[in-house]
Amino acid sequence: MKPQTHRKWAWALRLVAAGIMLQTLIFKFSAAPESVYIFSVVGMEPWGRIFVGVLELIASVLILIPRTTAYGSLIGIGVMTGAVFMHLTRLGIVVQNDSGKLFAMAVIVLAACLTLTFWHRASISGLRNRE
Repeated sequence: MKPQTHRKWAWALRLVAAGIMLQTLIFKFSAAPESVYIFSVVGMEPWGRIFVGVLELIASVLILIPRTTAYGSLIGIGVMTGAVFMHLTRLGIVVQNDSGKLFAMAVIVLAACLTLTFWHRASISGLRNRE
């Protein structure tokens, strides 16, 4: 992939991952009934809902800053792995008749974060090639 094309795709993935995570924050931080239901089912209401929201906010900001994209995407991987796991084990794919939209968004963010981490792995302290 050409550097210019790579840069465009990286920005597209950053915007998708951060955009999805940021749009769900209003539901988590305002204690929307859907969020309260989800976190109650998984046994993490209210502290888990707020903690996950804070992690998603941090991840989103770090993803949007080019120097810290890898670190934000690592946090995103952790949070979205937990979300996908909870959907597959406790919540189900469809939650409150959402047609699986929340699950799909978690998978999309997870895929974007995995790709961003791979592309930016050289910037992660400890994963750099030592000479």
